[in-house]
Amino acid sequence: MKFLISLHINQSVLDALTDEEKEALGNGVSAFMESTKKSGELIAAQALADPSQAAVVSVRGGQPVVTDGPFLEAKEFLGGYYLIDVESKERAIELAAQVPDAAIEGLGVEVRQVMFSEGQLDA
Repeated sequence: MKFLISLHINQSVLDALTDEEKEALGNGVSAFMESTKKSGELIAAQALADPSQAAVVSVRGGQPVVTDGPFLEAKEFLGGYYLIDVESKERAIELAAQVPDAAIEGLGVEVRQVMFSEGQLDA
């Protein structure tokens, strides 16, 4: 079963971390990725750019309309994700609890099952 572990970031929470806490967060992310790679459960991991670099695209009257900035204005934003393949939702939750962000007040880690996928698309 595939699950997406999404990381919901609040920049002010990250900015308030000490240098030691930031280093521990980075080391924890590396350890989590190494562990899940070794177990064969990690399919992909991606970190996303700051939402200020986003573009919202819609089509009106058959023409694309592009607006700078995020779709939603909020303190929290999608910062990245881990795509995992595990035996059960319980295992996905167990792994999500190991993501260092889950231990930081004000950051969110969400687990959602993937409904379907086609695999890698050719560019």
